[in-house]
Amino acid sequence: MPVAYYLKLYASCTAVFFALDIAWLGFVAKGFYQRQMGHLLAEQTRWGAAILFYLIYVAAIVVLCVLPAVEKQSILRALALGGVFGLAAYAAFDLTGLALLKGFPAGVVPVDLAWGVVLTACVSAAGYLVAGKLTA
Repeated sequence: MPVAYYLKLYASCTAVFFALDIAWLGFVAKGFYQRQMGHLLAEQTRWGAAILFYLIYVAAIVVLCVLPAVEKQSILRALALGGVFGLAAYAAFDLTGLALLKGFPAGVVPVDLAWGVVLTACVSAAGYLVAGKLTA
């Protein structure tokens, strides 16, 4: 595949990820995180770190979830790989936070893990669908 294919796929997945995560963090679950983690939250979002996370995480989604699903021609594979990857990645943050940080709220863990699964599975499936359009 040409480089343009991968760049378009990556850009599409980035847009989907960003839109879904901003909707979740900014609207749907904003009050939940504020109530649970307000004592841990910075006054201002550190956008550099947030954007770097998005860029790295979406690259990993494309490489580890979308491309293997495209190879097998299976949206179910995209969903499954995305779900497992999302669980592992969000568990790395949440369970480490729970293990090491004073005051990290246990109630956040199941909600955040579920969000990691749903978000990453959705982005993976969207990437799979975009990949099909790019090769059609």
